[in-house]
Amino acid sequence: MNESFLNKFRQAVFIAVSSFYLFLWAGGIFSYVMDGVPPAALSWTAPIFLLMASLIVVSTSAVSEILFLLLGGIIGFISEVVGVHYGLVFGGYRYTDVLSPNLLGVPLVMICAWLVLVGYVRQMLAGFRLSRWFLIVLASIWMTAIDLVIDPLAAGALGYWRWFEKGVYYGIPSHNFIGWFAVSFLVFWSIRGPVVKNVWAQHTGLSIILFFTLLAFMHGLVLAGLAGIVLTVIHIIIIRTHFSGMLFPKPFP
Repeated sequence: MNESFLNKFRQAVFIAVSSFYLFLWAGGIFSYVMDGVPPAALSWTAPIFLLMASLIVVSTSAVSEILFLLLGGIIGFISEVVGVHYGLVFGGYRYTDVLSPNLLGVPLVMICAWLVLVGYVRQMLAGFRLSRWFLIVLASIWMTAIDLVIDPLAAGALGYWRWFEKGVYYGIPSHNFIGWFAVSFLVFWSIRGPVVKNVWAQHTGLSIILFFTLLAFMHGLVLAGLAGIVLTVIHIIIIRTHFSGMLFPKPFP
């Protein structure tokens, strides 16, 4: 099998995966506009949505970058296992069956979720020439800010998980955000290699933020929606000032 054929095959797979992802993205928004929640028969779309997002990121990443992203996903997953069983990381909570299948009480697809977000933030900060420790702190803050958008919906209307205790921010305990910062800090501290540019990881991460931002406004979660808008504006500013090249380059040579 020659390299040209292999690249064409990878491009075909990428187009199929990304097209299905966009279909799920638009379909999810449409479902919430029409009914407020997806039909019960389409409950399988939630974990597949996250899986497709991770496949886009992984399939367009360099081998070295994939290893870093898998490490981030595994660290995130382990932290979730500890959190679910002991309540030490994010506070007391449990996952529902929406994102099944589960392993040790945590949906396996959470590896994909952490992988996508870590890859996104890592890419967005790649253009900054700052000290490593400052970048780690900045990346951890960014990850926590993204959770401000995601968690009110994931623990609310979407029903991905349920908190045992209530907090002031849409019922989310403040300990959760401390945990997000701490785990993110550990993830980015563990990933020490240089960043290999991947515009598709940037696009995928932004699409996740936009998805939850739109849903937040649909459900009247104004603060979560505004947080999403701020993150989107920051994304646009960084792209315009620190990155150049094609907006949608070919994923493979």
